[in-house]
Amino acid sequence: MTHHDPDARVIAFDLDGTLAESKSAITPRMAGLLVRLLDEVQVCVISGGAFPQFQKQVLEHLSATPDQLARLNLMPTNGTRYYLFRDGEWKEIYAEDLPEETKKQVIDVLTQGAKELGLWEEHTWGDIIEDRGSQITFSALGQAAPVAEKSAWDPDGSKKERLRAWAAERLPDLEVRSGGSTSVDVTARGIDKAYGMRKLMAELGVTMDAVLFVGDRLDPQGNDHPVQAMGIRSVPVKSWEDTADFVEGWL
Repeated sequence: MTHHDPDARVIAFDLDGTLAESKSAITPRMAGLLVRLLDEVQVCVISGGAFPQFQKQVLEHLSATPDQLARLNLMPTNGTRYYLFRDGEWKEIYAEDLPEETKKQVIDVLTQGAKELGLWEEHTWGDIIEDRGSQITFSALGQAAPVAEKSAWDPDGSKKERLRAWAAERLPDLEVRSGGSTSVDVTARGIDKAYGMRKLMAELGVTMDAVLFVGDRLDPQGNDHPVQAMGIRSVPVKSWEDTADFVEGWL
């Protein structure tokens, strides 16, 4: 898989399933490759997750210099937040949060919907509803539920879809989407990874042909698909190992 592309000046990666296993830390191999990549190009990591996930999964495992970190662009919550490493620390460059009254409405709708549809679980791990500022996320079993429990809860996605449809009908001005295996995400309209990529190109002053995107969910239903659909060259991977092989080939 060597599409070494001398034009690419920015390589953007999805996080879960692409750089790391879901909610897990990057491996030493991946960490080493990312550091080498930061010597060559601007690197972006974009995910629906909040900034603490980036710290736990990526930043705590990178032994990079301040110069290398200065080329790392972090886009939590699909680019509604943007962090850069400046003066020795990670600084939030912008954050586009939902208004407080909108958040309250969303939380009420998700809570009521889950209860009415019989999806409000008693036995959970961590918060069921998380306020990520620009996104409200409902996780049926809680944010920290074990992967096996999550997989078993809604194997065909029908529970999640019922709640998504119920909430979407009651929140017509917002975007209501299926998130991870047990989650429903609510954001302002038009917030997806393509939105994040447009923000990134504007921040870095580059055009689409300078960007390469790597993701594991480029299928039409996947949350990486909007990036490919907007015309950014996209590299499909099935696991972090595929991504590591691709980066190795690119270098």
